[in-house]
Amino acid sequence: MNTTSNASAAGQITLGGDLTVNRLGFGAMRITGPGIWGPPADVPTAVRVVQRAVQLGVNFIDTADSYGPDVSENIIAQALYPYPADLVIATKGGLVRPGPDVWDRNGQPKHLRAACEGSLRRLRRDRIDVYQYHSPDPRVPLADAVGELVRLKDEGKIRHIGVSNMSLEQLKQAAAITPIVSVQNRFNLEDRRSDGVLEYCAQHAIAFIPWAPLDSGRHAQAGSPRPLARIAERHKVSMGAAAIAWLLHHSKVMLPIPGTGSVKHLEENVAAASIRLTAADLEELS
Repeated sequence: MNTTSNASAAGQITLGGDLTVNRLGFGAMRITGPGIWGPPADVPTAVRVVQRAVQLGVNFIDTADSYGPDVSENIIAQALYPYPADLVIATKGGLVRPGPDVWDRNGQPKHLRAACEGSLRRLRRDRIDVYQYHSPDPRVPLADAVGELVRLKDEGKIRHIGVSNMSLEQLKQAAAITPIVSVQNRFNLEDRRSDGVLEYCAQHAIAFIPWAPLDSGRHAQAGSPRPLARIAERHKVSMGAAAIAWLLHHSKVMLPIPGTGSVKHLEENVAAASIRLTAADLEELS
C-alpha cells in the first residue's frame, strides 16, 4: 500500500491571491482528547503526527480555538514553532465548549475578538493567515460578526477571512461585506448537501474545505460504500485515501483536510494526493 506520497502531488490552490498551498491539508481536531475535549492521551504522538504531516508536504493546517478547547492550537505550536516559511495555519472562532461533544455558538463581536487574540497567543503568531467564523450564531446579525473580523483584519491581526457551516445565502451575505477566501462545510462522498455552496466557490475562486471528508471515519472502515472498497483495492490504497482522492477530483477548488491522531493513518491519507482516478472509477462513485 502506498504511504510515501507527498501532499504536493495533489496540486496547489491559492487563497486570497497570495497564499499558495498544496491541495491536501491536515485537520487538527483529532489531536485532542475524547469528545474533542482536553489533551490527547499521548501528547508526544500528537506532536509527531503534526510534524509528520509537514514532512509529507502538508503546508495547510486547519484548527480552531474550540478544539480542546485550546489544545489543538497549543500542540501545533509545540510541534512546529518556529514555523516553516510556507506553512499556512487556518483557525476558527465562534464556538464555545462547555463540555465534551458539546458545541455552542457565540458570534458576539466581543467574543470573536477575544477568540482571535487567544489564537494568536497560542499559535505564537502576529497574524492569523486565515481566520474563519466557525458557525453563524442566529442571535447575532451576520454583518456584526463578520464586521468584527474585518476590523481585526484592518488591525493586522488577520490576513484573510473565511467562513464555515454557512448556507449559500449566508455565504453571499458575508461575501458582500468582505472578500471570503475559504468556506468550510460538511462534504463527502455521500453528503453533498453543500453542492450549491461548492459551485459558488468554484465560480468565485474560493477554496472549499470539506469537513468530515471521510464521514467521521466511516469511509475508512469496513462499512464504506462498496465501490469505494473496490477502487481502493484497484489503486492499492486505503479506503480513506480513495474517498479523499474522489474529493480532489470532484472540484479544483476542493482543499480536503483529513484529520487523525495516528501517523499511520496520516500517511495513508496523504497517499490520496498521488491517486489518479479513472473515468470508470468516477462513474462508480457517482
